[in-house]
Amino acid sequence: MGADSGGAAGFRGRLDAVLRQRDPEALRAFLVAEGQWQPDATTDAEAAMWMMIAASRALVGMHGEAERWLMSHGHEVEAQAILGRPSRAGAGAQRSGSSGKGGAHLGGGQQHPRQNRGGQHGQGPGKQHGQPRKR
Repeated sequence: MGADSGGAAGFRGRLDAVLRQRDPEALRAFLVAEGQWQPDATTDAEAAMWMMIAASRALVGMHGEAERWLMSHGHEVEAQAILGRPSRAGAGAQRSGSSGKGGAHLGGGQQHPRQNRGGQHGQGPGKQHGQPRKR
């Protein structure tokens, strides 16, 4: 880590200051200097920068700009995951297979705990093979 580390809060403050510049190369230099990235890393610094901006509570005023950049550069899934809201661009498309009831699909291949449990579609635990749950 850098010489004047100041702990996690100090790092976060310095990172946010770099992110405010909107300069991917400044971000790369900062993260290399802090020992967070390797000098020869092939990471897409611009995409990483906008994802970090979207995830920063201190940079809420830049979240809209970050969302627009991510959505227009093929990072819709990341924008949705970081910002916690469905994309405006794909609102009518429902490509993920979700039921459209908000929260049915959690991302990463996970399903909502109440969706498709019990082995057969639409049956919850205890309702297997058409048998009612015993009470």
